[in-house]
Amino acid sequence: MGVTRRQLLWAGTGIGAAGLLAACGGGEESKGSPSSDAAGGKPRSGGTLRVGALGRSSAITRDPHGTQANESDYLVLALVFDTLTVPGAKTNTAPRLAASWESSADLKTWKFKISQGAVFHDGTPVTAEDVVWSLQRLRNTPSGAARLPGIQAKNITAEGTDTVVLVSDYANAEFPMLTRFSTFVMKKGTKDSDLDKAPGTGPFKLEWFRGGNARLVRNDKWHGGTVHLDAIEVTMFETPQAMANALLAGQIDLASNAGAVAARTAETRKDIQVLRRPNDMAMPIVMRTAQGSPFADPKVREAMRLVVDREAMVKQVLSGYGTVANDILGTGDPAFAKDIPQRTRDLAKAKQLLTDAGFDLSKTYELVTTEDISGLADSATLFANQAREAGIKIKVVKQESGAFWEKTWKTGDFYTTYWGTNDSVVFFASKTMVSEAGQNEAGWNDAGFDAAYRKVIGTADPAQRASALKELQQIEFDRSGYLLWGMADGIDLAAAKVQNLPKLAGYGRVQLEGVWLR
Repeated sequence: MGVTRRQLLWAGTGIGAAGLLAACGGGEESKGSPSSDAAGGKPRSGGTLRVGALGRSSAITRDPHGTQANESDYLVLALVFDTLTVPGAKTNTAPRLAASWESSADLKTWKFKISQGAVFHDGTPVTAEDVVWSLQRLRNTPSGAARLPGIQAKNITAEGTDTVVLVSDYANAEFPMLTRFSTFVMKKGTKDSDLDKAPGTGPFKLEWFRGGNARLVRNDKWHGGTVHLDAIEVTMFETPQAMANALLAGQIDLASNAGAVAARTAETRKDIQVLRRPNDMAMPIVMRTAQGSPFADPKVREAMRLVVDREAMVKQVLSGYGTVANDILGTGDPAFAKDIPQRTRDLAKAKQLLTDAGFDLSKTYELVTTEDISGLADSATLFANQAREAGIKIKVVKQESGAFWEKTWKTGDFYTTYWGTNDSVVFFASKTMVSEAGQNEAGWNDAGFDAAYRKVIGTADPAQRASALKELQQIEFDRSGYLLWGMADGIDLAAAKVQNLPKLAGYGRVQLEGVWLR
């Protein structure tokens, strides 16, 4: 599995152009903690939050710019190291290590000003040189071009001691959204051999890390505001079931991303909170669009999208913990095109489209899936059963996770995938659908889509952006390689004493600095 793939799964990435062009300063709820919590009253200091997160011992990493295949690793890194920006509620992108940002008139040059008072855990002030070094290190990773698209390492420079300048190869009004999930900042010159003890700038300091488990203690000098907890202890679990059982037994206080099955059990318990995050996880079916694929003809792809019974998928696969989707990724985007009519099941039209396309119904087509997340393999099986009613024979092939990401992802003709970054249509366009995208899962090359994308990111005018974004979504709806049947709710389970848990999807849910214990 690629570095960016897993990090993007975690990320909650997106921002409107109006918020990008103004310098963003304090006051956003992500900087520091609110003064009170509606459910539990005034925050109190102290206590240790015991968190369960998913991971495997074979995939543990300590590199902030490396492959984070484990949610447990990413949680630890996100609390120890700051990114330039983070997801917000009032605006999709909020300050973190960067206090503000602004662009040039041509939308190619972006300047990020470092938060005043930001220091590393060893007391060393954070300088622009530290940030430049970190971003250049990130850019020079194997997937660096996808993580900082349009930015060459040589075009990342310092201006004084507190400002970082990034110059893009092309106009990009959406650039700050790309700094939300992987721009972890380390001290300049940190050696790979020292990553285990490298100081960060985040709200918590690493006390120890062993076998995927970790203990973090409060950073009283954090630039972002008050941190209430004394410590956070992270325990890695290999399955959601084991993690949920630990919560129900009182061994942990928070089960992160526990899933619908655990939620059904927990909802009968008055001592357990069930937190649902809408638009948290997409599990689309990918149809390869390149020539030679059985799905190269847009009529075949449309037929597949007409075959699926979306209501049944949400009810059976997600146990009702989700919503019907409309084949457009980025469902949580404030600019999501809700006026595009909802596609519904139409077997007669699907059969006609397949006939018109000359689709071979005598063959059996393999749909490759994994059991990486709860419900993914079930979605493939249910879809195969539904497609049989249109005369399409599908064999579901379950592949081991490592083999899938190495052999099937981005090259297979027909497979399931999953994403947790659903608050920006443009994010998905840039990462998975423009022809040059580093994660172009369907091998899609559509000149009209590429042109619409360039219009969106190349303008700061709200009206022009809105028009181009609607065009972008219409093209995706009509002929992309995605069948997005529904959106799964993200589900966290927590003990009743845990207060002020983050409600944002994706990367937003690892922002635990505002949590306190009642």
